[in-house]
Amino acid sequence: MSRWRLVTSGVPQGSVLGPVLFNILINDIDSGIQCNLSKFENDTELSGAVDMPEGHETIQRDMDKFKKWAHANFMKFNKAKCKVLHMGQDNPWYQYRLRDEGIESSPEEKDLQVLVHEKLDMSWQCTLAAQKANCILGCIKRSVTSKSREVILPLCLTLMRPHQESCVQLWGPQHRKDMDLLERVQRRATKMVRGLEHLSYEDKLRELGLFSLEKRRLWEDLIAAFQYLKEAYKKDGDRHFSKAYCDRIRGNGFKLKNPVHLDLI
Repeated sequence: MSRWRLVTSGVPQGSVLGPVLFNILINDIDSGIQCNLSKFENDTELSGAVDMPEGHETIQRDMDKFKKWAHANFMKFNKAKCKVLHMGQDNPWYQYRLRDEGIESSPEEKDLQVLVHEKLDMSWQCTLAAQKANCILGCIKRSVTSKSREVILPLCLTLMRPHQESCVQLWGPQHRKDMDLLERVQRRATKMVRGLEHLSYEDKLRELGLFSLEKRRLWEDLIAAFQYLKEAYKKDGDRHFSKAYCDRIRGNGFKLKNPVHLDLI
C-alpha cells in the first residue's frame, strides 16, 4: 500500500484504470448490510421488506452503516438525489434518515431506465416507451427520403423497437389501452413503407415478416419459461415454477402445477 497523497484531478472517463479504481473504492460498501443492495456505476439501491416493524428498522440501520462508510472513505452521499419509494398496500411510509436528515419520498422512480410506480402500475412506463419510440420514428420519417422496405424496416427494427421492448419482461403492459398505445407506434411505422398502403395492419405485418408486439411479448415469455424449466437459470428456477411429477400426465415432462403460494419479487 502506498502512502496517502493529495489527488487534485479525477481519473479520465473511458480509461482502463478508472473502473478498476472505482471497484476498489466501493467494493466494501455492502459490508454488514442486511437488506438487498444493488450497486451500479452511478447509483446505489437499497431495498427491503417492511411487512413487519423490524423491517424498516433494518433498513435504517443499513442507512446508518452507509453514513459510516462514506465518512471513513471521505465521501458524501448527495441527499438531494436520494429518494424513498414505498410500495405495497397499507405501507406505513416510515421516515428514513441519512446524515440525520429525512429522505424525501417519491411516488415513482426510474430503475435502469424503467419507471417504477409505487402501486406497480406500469402505464406510465408504457406511455414513456411509446413517446420515445414515436420520437425516433418521427426522426426517421423526416430524415430519410426513401420509403422502401429495404430502408425503413432495418431502421425501425434497429432504432425504434428497442425502446418498445427494453426490459419489457418487467414492465410488460397488462391493460388493453397500454397494449394499443405501444401497438399504434408499430402500426404507424408500417404505414411508412411504400407499396403497402392498400393492406390492413395484419397483412402488412405478414408481408414484412413481422409479428405484433403483443405476440412478440408472449413469444419471449414462453422462451423464458422454457429456459427456467430446462434449468438454464438454476438459481431461481425452482422458486418461480413447480413441475407436476405424475405418471398420468401425457406429452412431455414439463407440465406445471398450481403453486401453493406466490412470492412477489
